[in-house]
Amino acid sequence: MRLKRGDQSAFDDLYAKYRDPIYGFLVRMTGRRALADDLFQETWLRLARSASTLREDSNIRAWLFTVARNLVRSHARWATMDREAVDRLAIGEQAVSTTPYHTASLTETQLRLERALASLAPKYREVVVLVAVEGLSPSEAAAVLAITPEATRKRLSRARKELGHVLADQPRER
Repeated sequence: MRLKRGDQSAFDDLYAKYRDPIYGFLVRMTGRRALADDLFQETWLRLARSASTLREDSNIRAWLFTVARNLVRSHARWATMDREAVDRLAIGEQAVSTTPYHTASLTETQLRLERALASLAPKYREVVVLVAVEGLSPSEAAAVLAITPEATRKRLSRARKELGHVLADQPRER
């Protein structure tokens, strides 16, 4: 496979062949051109990064659509982080107040939380998202992550602790 050997023209040929179908898929899946543009670029960046590790018999078309689909799904998970998810992730918060201040500061809280989640190592971020955002039990998350339930609980505990540290260190926006 020319791409695997680092042949730049192979990448260019693939881009010319698949750019329209991949971009069309992303626009249809996201409904937003700006978002589709970002995910489109990330799809091609991932191909460039992974080119040397692809198997000779890889179906590049299927690979590109799989990456694009996974990027859409990942973005959708983050985009659906709603108030209830923020409340579940709040460290040490037993009851969520519904005061006007709480409502007004919710956007700030969401932004701080998203930044904190993004700063976590991927293995910690994925367990928090699976359990706190997606609502999977630690046992269900263990099956997704292909680790034991005990390892999942430990990873989740470490992730929550790290989130607490990151959130405590982030300055509040005023």
